[in-house]
Amino acid sequence: MALRTDFPNPETEYLGGQSDGYVYRTVFSGATLAASFEMLRQFLKEEGYGDVPLPGNVAELEMFRLPTRNRQILLFEDNGYVHNPIKILFPNHGKQKKALILEVYNEAAPQHLLRFHGKMDKR
Repeated sequence: MALRTDFPNPETEYLGGQSDGYVYRTVFSGATLAASFEMLRQFLKEEGYGDVPLPGNVAELEMFRLPTRNRQILLFEDNGYVHNPIKILFPNHGKQKKALILEVYNEAAPQHLLRFHGKMDKR
């Protein structure tokens, strides 16, 4: 089963992440941020998302981090790299400096693009 061709049902755990049927969420946490990013890249490739453009390395990925300490802004914007159907996000708190949050959106779900861009409820 590959995530892209067989998206997990709601309330399903898949390879350590959770799915609500619309979005699959998981966290990659390695010894370094570069190691976390490499694990994430490999996961996406194995799960059928090898054609989705990604930053070339962790230095490029970090250029997508919001340069703000104002946590209110982080409530309204994605803090990381966004390219349909994936989001690679930095945790909003500094305790997980080596972690990356991966959100993969179900391309077959109704109103997928609206949901991906946060233009509707996730219900």
